[in-house]
Amino acid sequence: MKFTLSWLKDHLETDATLDQICERLTAIGLEVEEVDDKAAYTPFTIAKVISAEQHPNADKLRVLMVDKGVGPPVQIVCGAPNARAGLIGALAEPGTYVPGIDVTLAVGNIRGVESHGMMCSERELDMSDEHDGIIDLPEDAPVGTPFAAYAGLDDPVIEINLTPNRPDCTSIFGIARDLAASGLGRLKQPQAPDFKVDGETTQTVKISLDDDSLCPGFAWRLVRGVTNGPSPKWMQKRLLAIGLRPISALVDITNYMTFDQGRPIHVFDADKVKGDLVVRRAREGEEILALDERTYKLNPANVVIADDNGPESIGGIMGGEQSGCDETTTNVLIESALWDPINIAKTGRSHGIITDARYRFERGVDPEYMVPGLERTTELVLEMCGGTAAEARIAGYNGHARKVVEFPFAEVKRLTGLTVSNDESRAILSGLGFDVSGTGETVKVAVPSWRPDIDGKADLVEEVMRIFGVDKITPEPLASHGAVNGRILTTIQIRSRAAKRALAARGMMEAVTWSFISADQARLFGGGLRELQLVNPIAADMSDMRPSLLPGLLLAAQRNADRGFGDVALFEVSGTYENDRPEGQRRVAGGIRRGTGQMTGSGRHWDGNAAPVGVFDAKADALAVLEACGAPADRLTFERGAPGWYHPGRSGLIKLGPKTVLGHFGEFHPSTLDALDVSGPLCGFEVFVDVIPESKRKATRTKPSLNLSAFQAVRRDFAFVVDADVPAATLLRAAQGADKQLIAGVNVFDLFEGPSLGEGKKSVAIEITIQPRERTLNDEDLDRLAKAVIANVEKASGGVLRG
Repeated sequence: MKFTLSWLKDHLETDATLDQICERLTAIGLEVEEVDDKAAYTPFTIAKVISAEQHPNADKLRVLMVDKGVGPPVQIVCGAPNARAGLIGALAEPGTYVPGIDVTLAVGNIRGVESHGMMCSERELDMSDEHDGIIDLPEDAPVGTPFAAYAGLDDPVIEINLTPNRPDCTSIFGIARDLAASGLGRLKQPQAPDFKVDGETTQTVKISLDDDSLCPGFAWRLVRGVTNGPSPKWMQKRLLAIGLRPISALVDITNYMTFDQGRPIHVFDADKVKGDLVVRRAREGEEILALDERTYKLNPANVVIADDNGPESIGGIMGGEQSGCDETTTNVLIESALWDPINIAKTGRSHGIITDARYRFERGVDPEYMVPGLERTTELVLEMCGGTAAEARIAGYNGHARKVVEFPFAEVKRLTGLTVSNDESRAILSGLGFDVSGTGETVKVAVPSWRPDIDGKADLVEEVMRIFGVDKITPEPLASHGAVNGRILTTIQIRSRAAKRALAARGMMEAVTWSFISADQARLFGGGLRELQLVNPIAADMSDMRPSLLPGLLLAAQRNADRGFGDVALFEVSGTYENDRPEGQRRVAGGIRRGTGQMTGSGRHWDGNAAPVGVFDAKADALAVLEACGAPADRLTFERGAPGWYHPGRSGLIKLGPKTVLGHFGEFHPSTLDALDVSGPLCGFEVFVDVIPESKRKATRTKPSLNLSAFQAVRRDFAFVVDADVPAATLLRAAQGADKQLIAGVNVFDLFEGPSLGEGKKSVAIEITIQPRERTLNDEDLDRLAKAVIANVEKASGGVLRG
């Protein structure tokens, strides 16, 4: 956002210097990015041509003797057709940089005659595109004085880096309002436009949209009998200073209003409009030749202003060439409308159109200035182009409902540490245009129409803070927890770090993948909800918030494989999304292994090739994460029923108790890999870090004492015949539960199926490790324990001891 110092002072009465203004702008959050103090124009002086003689060796050149006000006259060779004795213009001496031609002058020799500088044209000084002759000043122009001061070229240009949440400061008036609220001068309130209205605006505008929010309001007026010539010099200079090319009075007025008041305006040549105007969605395949002389193919997602000839303007972005104003325009239709910011952003992006109007509408313009903006534009048109204004007409606008926020003054101290009195906070907010009502410690604050970024009390604290002074916040150290082992990080932070360390220790590499995936991928992994689709995705294949980390990791592994790195092990600890509510965001640790990327190594070796990854690699990774995060590993159970993207016979769920699912693991289903266009042996897992229950014991870094038994462990084997669909884990849990004090471990060491057992039966053999703690066990103790094991297994699984 650029503006000149004099333009700012049209709205701000201040004695502050340029440096003070720039310093204050940055202090209140409007960071100054660049300042052009116009020092480049300092060397140019007003000079008078004393004589103009024909060049002896060139028909189109003259040799001028120029009086620069001090010292002897200088000789200059000039080819301008208007060069003559008595002319007063702008002189550039040797050593001067001329911005319009990007040249630093030196003493030249032109066709045998020395030239000590040049007399400049307007284009050579970046004043305009005029270059038919050198600058011709009035006879009373003071010779010998700086030309920049005389011509107004010494007006500094300030450029600020505007953040997207400050649409109010896309206008110079809005910037002045902020500076005035900070105490750097007084805001000049604009006078209400005063002009005579004669007749009615016969042109009808109809809003024909299925969604009223696409165009919440439309104001327009007909001005008859205008003369569209060049705009005044003062307006041209300001537009040129901020990088805009003056075109004509009508066009320059709309550009001026865009920057001066933040109100984009469009003007139609009323005589070129056929029939009534209609605000509607574009029809598929419609085209418009825009003012940038490019043809755009429209679609129903675009909102246009159309007449009987078709689209005449892309609403809120750019007008059409067919109804544009030129030097023949005599009747003009001025439009001041409101548009939906999201639709403007999507339309502009889809067509690659970047305009000053789009920049403001997609951030949000002041809805209450729609009609006053039309009035001010009309006033400027009447002043510069003449004509007669008809009555204004308005369609669709239902007024603006101001947001009211309850604001406890104590929030300023709580959130920022600043000590700001209630009266100071009230004065700051009032200066920024907020209406503060009520007394006491909590007041009601009505948000002005030009601040769509204000939603709650924290936003009001920010306003008070930036105006009062961020630099006044005193740095303070973090409060001590008063204990050596006092916890600083949250549980999720601790678990996330622990999970990353555990997986890295297992030879996996951390990856960071996009939180957005395609709709097809989201549906493949259990997502695809409408509320998780992005309104404005950065790409077509990044349209949905991810329901799982696995698709991103799988595609990352495939990209590595495509480049020759097939044996990879990747992990990520990040967020997934089940719905659009806060509790729907999960903290997940996920990982995949591809090819032979096992913990023990990968690839080919003389001593034997590594085996491809499988379900048990994924299970081990998941268990490592759970143990690192403090899950009770001895109470975990493993069941069937993993999500459909896994292989049904090579996957499982990890549960704690009958209902709590802590994660899942397995090899991937071939159809899942086909849908993602991914190949190779692949397994993976996901652990829900935020579901793991908190430990009931107080956290401590002290390791428990080593408690070893002095008695020898005893092992006993049991074989049970059970139904073929009974998981072995059922037998393990039942055997362990027979006596948790004596039984130190249970594992499966044999599995047998055959006709001798019967149809649908299998034999599962388990080994039980018995660890005495108090005394050596006798035969009666062991028999009693064996009976308890057999009874528990038979009750849990329906199996019988194999004979």
